[in-house]
Amino acid sequence: MIKVFTVVTAFVILSSVAHTTTHVRYTHQQTELEKSIARGKDIYTEFCVTCHLPNGKGIAPAFPPLDESDWLTGDRTKAIRAVKYGIKGEITVNGITYNNLMTTLGLYDDEVADVINYISNSWSNTNTQLVTEKEVQAIKE
Repeated sequence: MIKVFTVVTAFVILSSVAHTTTHVRYTHQQTELEKSIARGKDIYTEFCVTCHLPNGKGIAPAFPPLDESDWLTGDRTKAIRAVKYGIKGEITVNGITYNNLMTTLGLYDDEVADVINYISNSWSNTNTQLVTEKEVQAIKE
C-alpha cells in the first residue's frame, strides 16, 4: 500500500510540475533594414516596376538595370538623389549609356529611403548599410 501511495504521489507531483512548465516561443524580430525593405517593395511595385521591371533588369537602351548596377553601388548619394529628384541627362550603367528622363516621383524622404533599401537588397544586390530618412533629407538637388 505504501508503494502504491508513493508511486501515485510521485506521479501527481511530476504531473503538476510538467503542466506548469513555461513554453518559450522564439520569433524572429525584424531589423529596421528588413522593415524598410518590406515597405520599399510596395513602393517599387507602384512606382518603379514599369520601367525597371520586376527583376530589376530594366529595358536597354531606355531604362537602366537596377540589379547588378555599378551606378548604384558606386556612390549611393547618386541613387538617393535620382529617386528623390529624378534624373535628366546621360548616365552610364555597366558600360552602357542611358539618356532618358526619370521624373521626380513625389516620394517622402522615408519612402525614398525604403525604396533604395529594397533595390539595394533585391535580386543579386546586397547592402546591409541602412539608408535612413535623415540621410535622404541631407541630400540636396
